[in-house]
Amino acid sequence: MAEGILAEQIANQLRRDILRGKLAPGASIKERDNAAEMGVSRTPMREAIRILAQDGLVILRPARSPIVAQPTLREVEDNIEVLTSLEMLSGELAVERASDEQIREIVEAQSRMEQLYDELDMVDVFELDMEFHKAIVRAANNRVLAETHGAILARLWRARYLSASRKRSRDRVLEQHNAIATGLCNRDVDMVKRHLHSHLEHLVINVRDYFEHGQENLPPEPDNTPAA
Repeated sequence: MAEGILAEQIANQLRRDILRGKLAPGASIKERDNAAEMGVSRTPMREAIRILAQDGLVILRPARSPIVAQPTLREVEDNIEVLTSLEMLSGELAVERASDEQIREIVEAQSRMEQLYDELDMVDVFELDMEFHKAIVRAANNRVLAETHGAILARLWRARYLSASRKRSRDRVLEQHNAIATGLCNRDVDMVKRHLHSHLEHLVINVRDYFEHGQENLPPEPDNTPAA
C-alpha cells in the first residue's frame, strides 16, 4: 500500500478516536505507542499526525509528543460563524449553478443517511451527515469556497460531532435535510437558505451547551453495536 494512502487511513482512524473521546482534548499522542497499536511503522503515523495538525485537530510541539487540540468556546464560535456564512453562500450558489447530477448526489446523500440512521453508530451517522453538507458545497462549483469550507469544517469536526451526540434529534435533522434537498431540487433559494440557517443554529446552541455542561448527557462510547 502506498505510504500516502496508509497515512490517510491512519489519520481517519485517529480522527475517529478523537471524535469518540478515546483521544481526549489535551491528551498526548504517543507516536510509537499508537503505531504499535495499529501495527504500522512510525513514518506513516508521523505523516498522519501532520495531516491532523493541518486540520487543526492536533497541536505539534517541538521535542514533545503532539497533543489533541482543545479549542476554547470563543475559537469554536468564531469558526462556526465563518462556516455558517460559507454554507449559506454554498446553498445560494448551488441553487444557481448545480448540475442535475450534483443535485442527485445531494439527494442520494440524504437518502443514505435516512435509510441507515438507525443502523449505524454515531460516528458513521455523523460522517454521512457531513457528506450531505460537503455535497452542497461541491455543488456551488467554486473551488476556493470548497477549499475554505473544507479547512473550517476540519477544525470543527469534533465540535460538530459533539453537537450531534449531545442532541441526537433524529427527526429534526432528517426533516431539515429533506427540506434543504427539496429546496435545491426546486431551485428555491429562500427555502434552502431558511432551512440551512435553522439547521446550523442548533450547532451553536449545542456547542455552547457542551462547553457549559462538559461531558454530562453525552452518550456512552459506542461498542460497535447498531445505534438504537
